[in-house]
Amino acid sequence: MPIKIPDQLPALSVLDKENIFVMSEHRAVNQDIRPMEVAILNLMPNKIETEVQILRVLANTPLQINVDLVRIHANESKNTPKQHLDNFYRLFDDIKDKQYDGLIVTGAPLALMDYSQVSYWDKICEVFDWAEKNVTSTMYSCWAAHAALYHHYGLKRHLRDTKLSGVFTHNTLDPTEQLTRGFDETFSVPHSRYGYIDRSDYESVPDLRILAESEQAGVYLVASKNKQQVYLTGHPEYDPLTLHDEYHRDLAADLSPHIPENYYPDSNVSNKPVTNWRSHGSLLFTNWLNYYVYQITPYKLDAENIQAIHPGKK
Repeated sequence: MPIKIPDQLPALSVLDKENIFVMSEHRAVNQDIRPMEVAILNLMPNKIETEVQILRVLANTPLQINVDLVRIHANESKNTPKQHLDNFYRLFDDIKDKQYDGLIVTGAPLALMDYSQVSYWDKICEVFDWAEKNVTSTMYSCWAAHAALYHHYGLKRHLRDTKLSGVFTHNTLDPTEQLTRGFDETFSVPHSRYGYIDRSDYESVPDLRILAESEQAGVYLVASKNKQQVYLTGHPEYDPLTLHDEYHRDLAADLSPHIPENYYPDSNVSNKPVTNWRSHGSLLFTNWLNYYVYQITPYKLDAENIQAIHPGKK
C-alpha cells in the first residue's frame, strides 16, 4: 500500500514521475482498511523540498499511510508560497486534539541559536510533551533531535567551529535491533550541522539506546527503550544534490564553507556527487513504520490506548 496525500500536492506528481507509488485522496477513499496516521511537522523554510524528500522515503512501505502536513505557526514564509501553506498545511493548534500513529519533526535552520532565542521554543516544547501522550512513535531529525533531547533529558548540545558537512560511514551497534534490521555493518549517511551531543551524555540516560554511530560524525541514531522516540542527527532523506545546494548557498552568503566531505569525487566540486545513502534511508523509515509504529500501535487510536502501550513513559 502507498502513502495517501492530497490530490494537488506538488509531491504527488514529482514522486509519480519517479515511479514511486503514492495514492491520491480520491482513490484512497475506496480502501477498506485502517491506514496509519502520520503527521509531518515541517520546520524547514523550503517546505515543498522537504515534503518531497520525506514522502519519498515513507512511500517505500506496504502500509497505507494518511499524512497530515503540519506547521508550528501561521507566520508568513519567504520560501514557501502562502497558497501552498493554506491549501496543504494545518497548524499544530488545529491538530493537537488528534492522535497519530507516527510523527516526524524535521530539522530547522537554527543551528547557532540558543534554544531560548528560538521564537517558537515554548510551542515546540508543547509539541514534545503532546507527542508523548498522543503519538505511538516520533522521529526527530537533526535540530529537532537535539532540541527534544534537551527538553526531555536535559542533554546539552555543543557547537562545532565549522559545520559538519558531508557523507560519512556509520556502524550499527546491535545486530538484533529492529530499527536497523537489514542494514549492512557499515552504511553511509549525509550530515549537515554544527551541533553535537557527546556520546557519554547519551550513555548517562538509562532510557536511551545508541543504535548507530560514525567515527567522524559521532552518534547518529538513538531511540528510547520503549520505542516512542527516535533521534536522527543526520539526513538519510536528502536528495543527491542537497549538500551541493547547501554548499553553494553558504558560499553565496560568504560563510566560507568547507567542501562537503566524501561527497564530490576527488573533492572536486565540478564532479558529480556520489549518492550512496538512499537505500539505507528508505530501509530506516520502513523499519520505523513497521516495528516502531505498525507492530505496536493500537487499532483504536486514542490517547488512552497510546499511553497504555508505553508504561515506561515519564
